[in-house]
This record gives sequence, C-alpha cells and structure tokens, in this order.
Amino acid sequence: MKNISLNISGMTCQGCAKTVVRVLEAVNGVQSAAVDLAAERADIVFDEAQTNVSVLVNAVEDAGFDASA
Repeated sequence: MKNISLNISGMTCQGCAKTVVRVLEAVNGVQSAAVDLAAERADIVFDEAQTNVSVLVNAVEDAGFDASA
C-alpha cells in the first residue's frame, strides 16, 4: 500500500469534502481517503497494483475540483 497526499482546491464546505472522499474511495484499489478541508488536502492509501496517482487526480477533477500531487 502507498500513501499520498493530494492538494485539492475548490472545496467550500464539508459537503465538498465528503464528495471528494466518496469519489476517491470509489476508485478501485483505494483503501481509504481522508480530506482536510482547511488544509485543502486529501490523504489517500491505495494499492499501486490497482491504481495510480493520475487516476486519483482525474477522479477528483471529474467531480469538479482541482487536484495535484
């Protein structure tokens, strides 16, 4: 398992943070995701054999937020 933090911008409330967690946890291979709204960051634990950082960034961006590693 690999741990990574993504910078997330565009979140304005806890609902946004929950949406980001939901879309990240829906990605195959993601074990867990936690979002710190104030720090604009998502901490993710995932299996590198099943997914990668690009897929995670794209999932967040597809949900309407900006993300970068």
